[in-house]
Amino acid sequence: MSNAYIEQRDGAYFVAGTRVSLDSIVYAFLSGESAEAIAQSFPVLNLEQVYGAIAYYLGHRDEIDRYLENQRQEFDAARRAARDADPMFYQKLADAKKHRPLTR
Repeated sequence: MSNAYIEQRDGAYFVAGTRVSLDSIVYAFLSGESAEAIAQSFPVLNLEQVYGAIAYYLGHRDEIDRYLENQRQEFDAARRAARDADPMFYQKLADAKKHRPLTR
């Protein structure tokens, strides 16, 4: 297996040869999940790929943290634009959430 665990495509980072984003591995890792648990969550990945992705993140932490922050800002901007474009829809969602029955 190649030791190039991460590749950039279309401005995003992915586990090489897969559609699994580095974002998803990093967020799981930062949430305290073990490499084994992450590998179980992504059956397309083997343990070596997960450890490789984590090692890549740790070796490029400043760069990837900036990338993740930019992604979060873009998501927040898109969410605000969607809310501004259709405020009635989001009001209906809020109302429905208030009136939903409690479940256990």
